[in-house]
Amino acid sequence: MQDHILLESYLGSTSIVQQQIESYNRFIRTGIQNIIESNSLIEPEVSNFKIKFTGIRLEQPIIIEADSSSRKIMPNEAIARNLTYAAPMYISFVPIVSDIEKRDAVGEAFIGEMPVMVKSSLCYTSNMPKEQLISEGEDPDDPGGYFIIKGTERVLVGIEDLAANRIMTTAEKGKGVVSKVFSTTLNFRARCSITRDEYGICTLLFPTIAKGLDLVLVLRALGFTTKEMLDGITYAEAKNDMLLNIEMSAVKEMEPGEALMQLGRLAAPNQTKEYQHKRAEMQIDTYILPHIGTDAKSRKEKGYYLLRMLERAALVAFKRVKSDDKDHYANKRVKLAGDLMEELFNNAMKFFVRDIKYHVERTTARGRRLTVRTNINPDTLTEKLLYAMGTGSWPAGQTGVSQVLDRVNFISSLSHLRRIKSPLSKKHPHFKARDVHGTHIGKICPSETPEGTDVGLTKYLAMMARVTVGAEQSALEGKLREIKTLEKEK
Repeated sequence: MQDHILLESYLGSTSIVQQQIESYNRFIRTGIQNIIESNSLIEPEVSNFKIKFTGIRLEQPIIIEADSSSRKIMPNEAIARNLTYAAPMYISFVPIVSDIEKRDAVGEAFIGEMPVMVKSSLCYTSNMPKEQLISEGEDPDDPGGYFIIKGTERVLVGIEDLAANRIMTTAEKGKGVVSKVFSTTLNFRARCSITRDEYGICTLLFPTIAKGLDLVLVLRALGFTTKEMLDGITYAEAKNDMLLNIEMSAVKEMEPGEALMQLGRLAAPNQTKEYQHKRAEMQIDTYILPHIGTDAKSRKEKGYYLLRMLERAALVAFKRVKSDDKDHYANKRVKLAGDLMEELFNNAMKFFVRDIKYHVERTTARGRRLTVRTNINPDTLTEKLLYAMGTGSWPAGQTGVSQVLDRVNFISSLSHLRRIKSPLSKKHPHFKARDVHGTHIGKICPSETPEGTDVGLTKYLAMMARVTVGAEQSALEGKLREIKTLEKEK
């Protein structure tokens, strides 16, 4: 028994599905509010009328009976009666008429139901003592971490993916050296890459363009002078590459305005100059590194980030640093239930906002009295959430995200709650991705994986592994900017 003291102590103080519960709690606490803030203003095509969302509130799960009475519902009752264990959501709003907020018309409306994870902060059983759980008919040894959708227990399987907003530089056969970053925001994911050929010429590739663009052209369009391009690079090898690219570029003498127009001509040939200019601005603001910003103020920062990508490519090409290993677990991130629910709710919210716009415009066209509450249809949001949770089809095109919880025995249930899937296709070999990597030690179980096409792609967390929920980077960015400002002042 002495051999298992550490494991027993750990499992006695920590839930085996703690990472799933913490992830969901974070989504309820901050993620859902961030999504409401990003979709806060609804502007229907109605003159002098807008709706502003100011916040969202979630209650604990309730059930409305046939006689219209409401009461709390426990997980075991939801399973027995084939019901969904979900919490009602209420959104607070204020109408804006002629750009003036009508504070006397501030209200709150029911917008749908949010599926609740068992044992999360919204669940009645989260802090119940053992005796009370037994008296309520609940299993005191049940770890939670799953949802109940129409009486079926469903688990959201963690998705393993490459780390977003991080430069990955690799030497690829036939291409040269590629520095790429999956630039990800709440609403958008863009793959931006700089490819350095064997001679040192660099091209930039990002969404909406079919072939690589001259890097110097893009930097000119972002407002960079030749001196700024060279000053933004530290290492001599990368500086030589930059000098070569400037010398070989056809746009080295262009002004930023001219470079922007050239970019517009490539993006939208045979269009008017106004449209080409608008299209070029949209491309550099929206599709190039959107995680840095999507407005004109962020252009300089984007340029310096691109120079850093070029620098990494040059250092790998000259063998000053090693290529990044895509299979190293430091370069991976696991999306747990909270992150997946955030994606789903964000997608459902867009449909919900579109639905409100449509109802407001229709009400106005019919000449009826315009009130916010009557134009909110709560079924829109609930149906989107329950459809994805019930079928496992997620907005990003992934399938099998939501699965029926394996209840063959207790150990298989715990194993299922700690499952991690790779988004890679089962049909392709992906030998390196399927292999056990040295960095899996202590994080991923090296032996538990299914046989057949899923081998190595479906993994399971090690017994004492925990997934941290991450931290907000805005505070750190603020401090770094303060330090940079102080250095400039000196």
